[in-house]
Amino acid sequence: MLEFRARLKLPLAVLIAILAVSTSSIFIRFAQSDGAPSLVIAALRLTFATLMLAPIALTKHLEEIKNFTRNEILLGIFSGIFLAVHFATWISSLEYTSVASSVVFVSTGPLWVAILSPFLLKEHLAQTAIFGLGLALAGGAVIGLSDACIWNHGLSCSALTGVMQGRAMWGNLLALIGALTVTGYLIIGRKLRSRMSLIPYIFMVYGMAAITLIVTMFASGNTPLGYAPKTYGWIFLLAALPQLIGHSTYNWALKYLSAALVAVMTLAEPIGSAILAYFFLRETPTPSVLSGGGLILIGIYFASTQKNNSTSETT
Repeated sequence: MLEFRARLKLPLAVLIAILAVSTSSIFIRFAQSDGAPSLVIAALRLTFATLMLAPIALTKHLEEIKNFTRNEILLGIFSGIFLAVHFATWISSLEYTSVASSVVFVSTGPLWVAILSPFLLKEHLAQTAIFGLGLALAGGAVIGLSDACIWNHGLSCSALTGVMQGRAMWGNLLALIGALTVTGYLIIGRKLRSRMSLIPYIFMVYGMAAITLIVTMFASGNTPLGYAPKTYGWIFLLAALPQLIGHSTYNWALKYLSAALVAVMTLAEPIGSAILAYFFLRETPTPSVLSGGGLILIGIYFASTQKNNSTSETT
């Protein structure tokens, strides 16, 4: 049974996480428009987040960090690598395939979490949760396809005709890798958060992700220097809001909720992005986005009706 205080905090915390993560696409768009490559944005995002965590992690939580077991460190390293590969492959996929195709493939993450959780975490989904997962995935597909399909005397998805051809196939493969690696990130997080407090865990994982992305950035011939101050400002906001508030809150929730349920909740990001885009970018959500968002919300409701185990460790 969930701790009483955590039960009260969870709905508000998840809502905050969704809104925070939903700002990601807006900040990325602003940074890219200023000329920053995708890998640079990803590397600096995790680097800034790690540096902001360092003073707290290395003072208030230093003893816990020193007492990490070899197995915990190894799992944390893998979790960070998975997170780094997720960002690198998903953002890079947008250079090769359509946004619609990329979103559809990367949104399969919750499906892989649900498939693997019974084997790796011994967490089995209830029938209502499986139904909710299906609805949420369908909603994600509707949103992802909304820019590629039109109704003209029947449904036409001409933008998807090259999904498995040439550059598009490579882009879709990158997005699928992004889905699989975020699966590893969430499953390991669920395992470690049961016995590790939040700040030490995310400091280790974000730090490892930052190191991985920095190495990848330099290997690809990119540099973190020479951009306008405004560009670094957008990336700093990307680290502060979507990463430190959004992802960290999801990691906090992993102690109390199954990895599959947290993964399903991440599908609400396009809803938050659409709301924020309406106010900041003057982009009006299409009927497809609204209907897909409705399916996601209904799916999250059904998925969240399953019982979740928790531990009483202090966060």
